[in-house]
Amino acid sequence: MKKLLVAAMLVAFAATAALATDTVVMEAKNGNVTFNHKTHADQLGCEACHQGEPAMIELDKNSAHALCKDCHKAQSGPTKCGDCHKK
Repeated sequence: MKKLLVAAMLVAFAATAALATDTVVMEAKNGNVTFNHKTHADQLGCEACHQGEPAMIELDKNSAHALCKDCHKAQSGPTKCGDCHKK
C-alpha cells in the first residue's frame, strides 16, 4: 500500500508542473491534500521547501509530514489530519 501511495504522489507531481500551477493535489489514503502552491511560494519563498534550484519535490508520507506539518506548527498553520486531508 505504501508503494501505491508513493506512486500516486509521484504521478500527481509529474502530471502537475508545480512551479507553473496554483494548485497542487497530493493523493493520500486518508484523503487528498490540496494546497495553493503560488500562495505558499509568495508567503514563504521557494527556499522554504526547495533545496537549491526550485524543482519538483519527491514526497512520501514521512517526508511530507516532516516538511509540511513542521512548517505549519512553526507558522501557526493547520496541523490536525482533517485540516489538510480531505476525503
